[in-house]
Amino acid sequence: MFYLLPHIFTTLNIFFGFYAIIKVIEGDFFKASWGIFLAIFFDIFDGRIARFFKTSSRFGLEYDSLCDLVSFGIAPALLIYQFSLKGFNKIGWLASFLYATCVALRLARFNVRNLLKKDYFEGLPSPAGAGILASSVLFLLKTEIAPIYKNYGLLILTYLIAYLLVSPIQYPSFKEFKIKKAQAFYFLVFFILGLTVIASNPSFYLFIIFGFYLLLGPLIFFKKNSKKFF
Repeated sequence: MFYLLPHIFTTLNIFFGFYAIIKVIEGDFFKASWGIFLAIFFDIFDGRIARFFKTSSRFGLEYDSLCDLVSFGIAPALLIYQFSLKGFNKIGWLASFLYATCVALRLARFNVRNLLKKDYFEGLPSPAGAGILASSVLFLLKTEIAPIYKNYGLLILTYLIAYLLVSPIQYPSFKEFKIKKAQAFYFLVFFILGLTVIASNPSFYLFIIFGFYLLLGPLIFFKKNSKKFF
């Protein structure tokens, strides 16, 4: 049973990714975005459950990557295209195609280089890229912004994310983050407080959180290499 548990979570990942695709086809961008967020939720825990029960396997790694390509590659690419980029015709669908392709390249590179445990990701993680696009859609659905700024902003953002996915820029993985027993209570209080704040206006705070993580990699990169530039 414990051996199957990570695979069940991975299956729920692709289930909600496929659900998001169906909702994009139906034109329900709100539910499609939340489908992607649910896929991210189950993707976060499948690997951790596998490591906790010591049931990690090559099959699980490959299955997870294939599901991630659907949930964090194809689904967000279709979402952002139908929501905004199709108005740019060829440039729009090429941006969506480039994003989906970079997710595939990112996942393939991760599988090849996953032999060593690291406390960072090489390039923006694909769930984070999908979360940025989905949170941007949710934010824009709730915000009155002129279409020209909205559309061009999302076009530039899609190309930027595509680059960051395959870039050598390092992003923290938080895999080595551990909570000491004495800190558990305060972490729980902080978690509940954070969850309450996000629930008060999820479209805004999710956009802020994912946007901050997007910028975190370049900020760390420039901090480490500041002496080279100045």
